[in-house]
Amino acid sequence: MNRPSDLTAQLAVACLGAGVITTVAVAQGQNPLTALGITVFSAVAAVMLGQVI
Repeated sequence: MNRPSDLTAQLAVACLGAGVITTVAVAQGQNPLTALGITVFSAVAAVMLGQVI
């Protein structure tokens, strides 16, 4: 079983990766709140998938 610090590190890495794409989307005119929602969803989904695999 993973420690909470492991999950935090995984979430941070996933957010950084999704945040890069979010920055590009906002630069092209997407609503920042929509982009932030997509980033959070993507990061949480990535961590959940990482826990299953």
